[in-house]
Amino acid sequence: MATVTAGRQFNPLKLRLALIGIILLMAWGVVAWRLVQVQVVTAPEIAERGLQQRLVSRELPPQRGKIFDRNGDLLAMTVEAESLYAVPGQVEEPLWVAQQFGTLLGVDPDVLYDRLTSDKDFVYIKRQVDGDVADELLALGVRGVYSLPESTRVYPAGEVASHVVGFVNIDGVGQEGLEIIYEDALRGIPGQELFERDKDGVPIPQGMNDIIPAVPGVDLNTTIDLPLQYQAQQACEDMVAEAEAEACWVVAIEVETGAVLAMTGAPAFDPNTKLTVDGEPFSNFNVRGIYEPGSTQKLITFAAALEEQTVEVGTVFPNVADVLELREGACEFDDDEVHGCYRDFDEHETVDMTVQQIFTQSSNVGTIRVAETLGEERLVEYIQAFGLGTSTGVDYGAEASGILNFAAGCETCWASGAIGYSVAVTPLQMAAAYAAIGNDGVWTTPHIVSSTIDAQGQTEVASLETRVIVSEQTARLMRELLAGVVESGTGQSGQVDGYRVGGKTGTANKLGEDGRYTEETRASFVGMAPIDDPKVVVAVVIDAPSHEYRTGGASAAPVFSRVMEHALHRLGVTPDGIE
Repeated sequence: MATVTAGRQFNPLKLRLALIGIILLMAWGVVAWRLVQVQVVTAPEIAERGLQQRLVSRELPPQRGKIFDRNGDLLAMTVEAESLYAVPGQVEEPLWVAQQFGTLLGVDPDVLYDRLTSDKDFVYIKRQVDGDVADELLALGVRGVYSLPESTRVYPAGEVASHVVGFVNIDGVGQEGLEIIYEDALRGIPGQELFERDKDGVPIPQGMNDIIPAVPGVDLNTTIDLPLQYQAQQACEDMVAEAEAEACWVVAIEVETGAVLAMTGAPAFDPNTKLTVDGEPFSNFNVRGIYEPGSTQKLITFAAALEEQTVEVGTVFPNVADVLELREGACEFDDDEVHGCYRDFDEHETVDMTVQQIFTQSSNVGTIRVAETLGEERLVEYIQAFGLGTSTGVDYGAEASGILNFAAGCETCWASGAIGYSVAVTPLQMAAAYAAIGNDGVWTTPHIVSSTIDAQGQTEVASLETRVIVSEQTARLMRELLAGVVESGTGQSGQVDGYRVGGKTGTANKLGEDGRYTEETRASFVGMAPIDDPKVVVAVVIDAPSHEYRTGGASAAPVFSRVMEHALHRLGVTPDGIE
């Protein structure tokens, strides 16, 4: 009988346990591999990702350059302040914060509440707060309220230098005057700070902190003399009040260099508030405003005729009347000057007059007779050569170029131009034209900034453009004619004690909105001193003075006298000894 040996029986439980063990072993292997991968292979990548989530980049604003007058006195500077901001999601009691902070900072609580309850990550509470005030508010420990350093622009001279310096906006970007013209240079180059912060946005003390320093902006040295600027503004303000005028503008330039010593007017504005005293936006008429110069334009007409030798100072013009009709029947029209009728300011008998008498007495009819010897083409050439109709190139924004109407098909505009009509100029253009006569016939570009200085102390000096317009002889003859106007003509109120002065009055009717001339005038005076060796030219324009002050001699010349006296004293010019 055969023997049967029994085989090993199948045990399902053991199989399950073995499978479970294998699965657990594989799972632990995966976990172990993952741990190795995380801790060894990808650890740097994960750490970098975490660092990037904590890192914040912040721009470091550069220190804006300072602006100085010619004596080193500050006209504009930047001081440190604090700006308060909030992270709305972190502010626990927005209504209380809005009421308390709004009241203390002068911010509308309702507006502030809307900011604090917005879904933004960052809102300003108030910018450019005094540091002590900011510290007091931060000491309250309100969650979600922080501060950051931010500079603010300060103008120590206030209104006095406002027409030159201009101002910046709340972000420190130039908006007017030198602040905008030299924006790129003044602004500097921003730096950068890279730092770690926690989940609440607070910098981690031991975290990463890398800084690329900002490069400060350059400083500007201007040609402005602050004491003279102050006196010029005061003279303007006084005349506006006395003559009940709408405005007054003054510009003073150094004859030889074209340096602008003063440029101001009334009404003025405070660059710290950016508005004029009556709330109107600021505009600098000396550079941007245009007006018909009236008889101050005659300097160019007479200089051209003397240079071209079509007349001499003693040339006699017979039968100079007080009315000139270039078209038959022109004086019958209401707007007679538009149609070719020209009158002297004061009525007088028909007389013989020399060139000198015509200029001294400011005869319109006589001046047109002088211009006739030149002809229209040469007259226009000289008007343009003296810089009218084109911008002077002064370093100031949006300079007006003026208007010349000779190409408009007007048959008699050459005559109007000879006496200061059909031409629109800026006060600075007229000052530069007169300075050319004072500088022996050489025209020089006016400028306000004399040099710039960077953070390393490197200085860049402004370059000057010059051109010869008339000969030295013609310039000297014109200076004597100008002296005659002040000594015995229409500009006697422009005299300065102790100095021999030369200048010319101007009185031009203003155009109304309908294009017709009104009874209102713009009175002007442009002159120089000392007449034998001029150092300074001062141009004055009075806008819409009352009837008693409507002429250049009555309103503009006294302002000129006052400003010129201070200018000569400031420059240390020795008196001529004239009483």
